[in-house]
Amino acid sequence: MMYGICNLSLVPCRRSPSDRSEMVTQLLFGETFEIIEEQKKWVKIKNSFDNYISWIDKKQYQPLTQKTYNTILKEPIHLSSDLVRPLILSLTGNALPIVMGSQLHSLKGTEFKIDNVRYEYDGPTVKVIPEKKIRAAIIQNAYLYLNAPYLWGGRSPFGIDCSGFTQMTFKLSGINILRDASQQAKEGQAIDFIDEARPGDLAFFDNDAGKIIHVGILLGNNQIIHASGKVRVDKFDHYGIYNEEKNEYSHQLRIIKSFV
Repeated sequence: MMYGICNLSLVPCRRSPSDRSEMVTQLLFGETFEIIEEQKKWVKIKNSFDNYISWIDKKQYQPLTQKTYNTILKEPIHLSSDLVRPLILSLTGNALPIVMGSQLHSLKGTEFKIDNVRYEYDGPTVKVIPEKKIRAAIIQNAYLYLNAPYLWGGRSPFGIDCSGFTQMTFKLSGINILRDASQQAKEGQAIDFIDEARPGDLAFFDNDAGKIIHVGILLGNNQIIHASGKVRVDKFDHYGIYNEEKNEYSHQLRIIKSFV
């Protein structure tokens, strides 16, 4: 088995090994993966954060030995919490911008290294959140993405999809959930009645065929924050999401899940 780590700001992950294939997700700096198949220009990977399988360009990652990979998985995870912040490569002094939620392995003070590559990071990181404050953290982190444009497969403030938004918000809040809305809907604890839902719960929405196609984060006060065109706040009730600008329901509610 071979292993790797994302050493760029954002790397597109595609459904098949082609630049023309759709982007299904992204790797953020510091995320690690197993390489499960290799072609001339592409590698098929399984992200160690959420087990998501996709293809990335062979030129867009740093190989890791199994020893280094296993060591990284055992280390405490430090996440960048600034919308965007430069890393400095110690050897060259060059800057590498990274986005919120990037992973900084073995961070000590302002320095860390990946194998023999040293970096300097002088910015904020995610702190350990007490359990009783996790819901408040989820809401606070969700608002950091407000007005981020919708991007299919995106996971950053510069472009994000509905399940990427919920996954990254929860990641910053210390909770790991799967990548796609249909996968996330199978996790958590179901809420039987909408009146029992609390801010920070996830609401899932389906189409006429019963397939889960959308997800958002409940805010309370009959509101929800979700990625639809952009990350936005809309009204929410037992029917679904109501878009006041269009004067219509945009998504029909299927189920509410609690992860806290």
